[in-house]
Amino acid sequence: MSVDNTAPGQPATPAASEVTWQLPHGPRSARRTRELLRTQLASWKIGGEVAHSAELLLSELVSNSILHARRPTGREIGLRFALYEGRLRVEVADANRTRPVPRQAAVEDERGRGLALVQALADRWGCCPRLHGIGKATWAELAVPQ
Repeated sequence: MSVDNTAPGQPATPAASEVTWQLPHGPRSARRTRELLRTQLASWKIGGEVAHSAELLLSELVSNSILHARRPTGREIGLRFALYEGRLRVEVADANRTRPVPRQAAVEDERGRGLALVQALADRWGCCPRLHGIGKATWAELAVPQ
């Protein structure tokens, strides 16, 4: 696992695939993001442990955005799923510039373990300025068996 704070860039290979969506910045979107990911992974024929881990990673990234990203009225969450060079990237962008920081949750804390889960599951993860617009994009990557 590594943390990378560089810009997300575009996949550089002809075999690369990516999809993007914009969704309302609210709790109802969390469920929709998982549905979109499941559908996309099925079309890319990605299942098993990678699909399960990707869904958990996406859930944490979207939850963090919804709970912590104070944003201007009318702003949406941007989703990007990319498959390139044997890697799957799930990315969540919001209009808040504040970067997520992992913390050590106390035993009695009901929250605060999301980024620890991201660190444990992802091969790489990071946060960078939003490619098009204000805010940031937080992403996680997993290796996809060939």
